[in-house]
Amino acid sequence: MPPSYQLIASDQSWIEGEALRQLEQTAALPGMRQAVGLPDLHPGKGYPIGAAFLCEQIYPALIGNDIGCGMGLWQTDLPRRKFKPERAAERLQGLEDPWDGELSDWRTDYGLEPTAGDAALGTIGGGNHFAEVQWVETVMDPAALATLGIDPDHALLLVHSGSRGLGESILRAVVDQQGHHGLDPASPAAIDYLRQHDHALRWAQANRGLIAHRILTALNVDAQSRLDSWHNLLQPLDWHGERLWLHRKGAVPADRGPVVIPGSRGTLSYLVQSHTPSEQSLFSLAHGAGRKWKRGEARGRLGGRQGAEALITTALGGRVICEDKDLLYDEAPENYKGIERVVADLSEVGLIDVIATLRPVLTYKVRRPAHRQPGARKPRRGRP
Repeated sequence: MPPSYQLIASDQSWIEGEALRQLEQTAALPGMRQAVGLPDLHPGKGYPIGAAFLCEQIYPALIGNDIGCGMGLWQTDLPRRKFKPERAAERLQGLEDPWDGELSDWRTDYGLEPTAGDAALGTIGGGNHFAEVQWVETVMDPAALATLGIDPDHALLLVHSGSRGLGESILRAVVDQQGHHGLDPASPAAIDYLRQHDHALRWAQANRGLIAHRILTALNVDAQSRLDSWHNLLQPLDWHGERLWLHRKGAVPADRGPVVIPGSRGTLSYLVQSHTPSEQSLFSLAHGAGRKWKRGEARGRLGGRQGAEALITTALGGRVICEDKDLLYDEAPENYKGIERVVADLSEVGLIDVIATLRPVLTYKVRRPAHRQPGARKPRRGRP
């Protein structure tokens, strides 16, 4: 394998040839110093997903249109024994509509300026985005779990969403002006992109926070944030005395504390702690299971043997709220690689320790077929 890139995955992991081709092609971009594919590597639109790149230049297209997409985890005060999925599902209505609260106060809390896409603030979006009530399945490290303030006897809320239409507009503008070329970090174009990128990171975090607030309010429970991590982002990095730029596309930082690596809606998620962050992995971890089937294939593969009604209950007994039938099939667990293998690959090379596994109980996708909201981007069909 050429020294310009490396793949962190075992022989037991299935990685598509197209994903490797994209990784090699991206590693050959001007100014690229190092490229790393993680165990969830899979093909994207020209660039692979599940990878990190270290470069002298800034490539906005490597971050993609969902700047700041990531995971937020909240500890609720709702005892597991009192949670009724059917009753909760009835209460979760209207989350696709703009929030009717005061956005100016919310923006102030996150240091945000108004944008044309703010009607989508507090909405989950389509595709692989979701909100999920979970609880702790198995604890591997009780001390680490306690340090995080997670109580196994109470429900958790995991939210996966990003910058919605805001990130889309930022990428579209820079690609329209600059194409897919790398930007000199000192150039006006790069400085402007970085300003907007950092704003989109905060917007995405605020979006996850407001989604959680809306769900918690609907369920009449209180909660405290336990972690929030991005997996589409750019950051400067001091690399042996040089200032370089670390691009993550579907890769979660390993140097910012514990993270959740989710599986599909029908498998466990993993709460993990990284070991000493490693240059080998560009200080990054896998962000999920990685997609196995191409868009639009699932209904043809599954429709003859699984009706839509069968997909709203998972093999683990969880319930799924998804009233868009195409999306219900496209996000079925069969579309994804095995999360157990992804986590094992990371563990076997000494990148992580598993703190606990998390079981999905109620997964919220969409109440009706996705529609465009003002400022909302077209749904991205795929889950990490």
